[in-house]
Amino acid sequence: MFERCTWLNEPPACRIEGGVLHAVTGEQTDFWRITSYGFIRDSGHVFAAPVEGGFTAQVRVRADFTHLYDQAGLMVRIDERRWLKAGVEFSDEQPMLSTVLTNELPDWAETPAPPFADGFWLRMTVDQGVIRVQYSSDGMVWPMLRLAPFPVAQRYLVGPMCCSPQRAGFEVRFRECS
Repeated sequence: MFERCTWLNEPPACRIEGGVLHAVTGEQTDFWRITSYGFIRDSGHVFAAPVEGGFTAQVRVRADFTHLYDQAGLMVRIDERRWLKAGVEFSDEQPMLSTVLTNELPDWAETPAPPFADGFWLRMTVDQGVIRVQYSSDGMVWPMLRLAPFPVAQRYLVGPMCCSPQRAGFEVRFRECS
């Protein structure tokens, strides 16, 4: 899938090597809209490809989540006001499985992440106005993380996402993207 992707907010350092996307985040990057904090950020990094109609996308993520709000995962985006990002985010002094569903305003849900010895996988399925988010620690068992209404659009952008709202220099590797 990487060959069809382009950057929205290209990070200061990125490369594809051996089928692995390496990215290093810029300073104070995030995707967020208003709720609770009162600001809008649309500066996070997403390496996305256009997709029409229903689809399933997945990616494997490896990173060292140790700084507040560092996050990496997968994003589905219609525009700056309608999107979902999911993955692991460092919050409450630990890695958390996190989803932010935004339809004008964000709805953020998180739960402690299980141990991911060698990274984790994310899968998103969009079909007929619904989005399903699943995660896996082994690529075989896929518990559901979220099921929610999602706007129907003619075209979506989907791909690996990473952000570091409190700093720069968060290093992430993505692979097995489809």
